[in-house]
Amino acid sequence: MPKQLITLIVNGRRTEVAVEPRWTLLEMVREELRLSGSKEGCGTGDCGACSMIVDGRLVTSCLMLATQVDGRDVVTIEGLAKNGRLHPVQQAFIDTGGVQCGFCTPGMIMAAKSLLDRTPSPTLEEVREGLAGNLCRCTGYAKIYEAVMHAANAGK
Repeated sequence: MPKQLITLIVNGRRTEVAVEPRWTLLEMVREELRLSGSKEGCGTGDCGACSMIVDGRLVTSCLMLATQVDGRDVVTIEGLAKNGRLHPVQQAFIDTGGVQCGFCTPGMIMAAKSLLDRTPSPTLEEVREGLAGNLCRCTGYAKIYEAVMHAANAGK
């Protein structure tokens, strides 16, 4: 099957990529763009490890076709740090010990960023709801929730 040329913005940079129609956004980002921060945990959209932000909206990139992002803005975990400085959510995960094995962390951070963009001062319940689509298989979620609340408070 012939590849289709798509144009998109990835982490602030205009990019052209030739993609096969069956490729997912996750496959394109990892294999063609060599941005390996986002992980494939389940391939069915249930775990959130592959979370990215497309046009300001959190998506599970294992379920979105690469052709669907033609002309759109995509932010991956690699796009959060600016000028060598971690994004406040990334730093909060480090400061509070919200990082466990690290496999789910990129997706958790993207979900947390999306939540805080919509709700800058969330309640603990809103944090739980905002991260409900992301699974951590290592441990309980206490440190992850603490990280998000820490990031919210750092923004005040």
